[in-house]
Amino acid sequence: MRPREVWRSLTTTGRITSEVRDLVMHFRNSVRSDDFARAYRTVRPYTMAGEARLRGLDQAIEHVIAGKIPGAVAECGAARGGSAALLGLALKRFHDRRLLWVFDTFEGLPPPTAADPDYETAARYTGTCRGDLDEVRSLFERLDILDNARLIKGRFEDTIPQSQTGPLAVLHIDGDWYESVKTCLVHLYDRVSPGGIIQLDDYGHWEGARKAVDEFMTARRISAPLRYLDYTGRQLVKPLVG
Repeated sequence: MRPREVWRSLTTTGRITSEVRDLVMHFRNSVRSDDFARAYRTVRPYTMAGEARLRGLDQAIEHVIAGKIPGAVAECGAARGGSAALLGLALKRFHDRRLLWVFDTFEGLPPPTAADPDYETAARYTGTCRGDLDEVRSLFERLDILDNARLIKGRFEDTIPQSQTGPLAVLHIDGDWYESVKTCLVHLYDRVSPGGIIQLDDYGHWEGARKAVDEFMTARRISAPLRYLDYTGRQLVKPLVG
């Protein structure tokens, strides 16, 4: 079996396991009354992220607040705004006034490039995962998290390098393709405060995303482990050095 076929086989098996777990946790969150369960029920119609990745984002906010880690919160790739809304609700729950930066084309996924090993499959998704800017803004307004949010429309390579986010405490990268993920890492990794959280949505699903992360970590000699969330999601605590 070729390496790519091995990878696809492993991620397919992992995906089935993750989806079964998500179904179980979805049911549990439908009847629970804790803060995360309530937030989960609120944002679930607006996101494709599974329970484990959403919980990871919630825990990331709790981590940086408890640790007094400075910086704003940023999401790169918002679609209909569900996962960004979860970040905003977590900040609101802790009465934390950090800015929430949300970067997206708000026109669906851009096309992948030849740098994506699974280009032929990825190309079929061009234009999907679309969330309209007004739709996301309306969602944030209903949840009373719009005032602290900055919604930035455009392709990552055009908006992120010139953005004035300042230091970041939490960075959520959900860019799918190689160039998108690479752009986020190159321009935003150094803004993340030591001890801050970087969550990667597509590491286990899209080969381009995984390639960009692995190349970046190798080039920067980052040896910190990637914490497994589910078949595709990973989390990295930024090392104190590096």
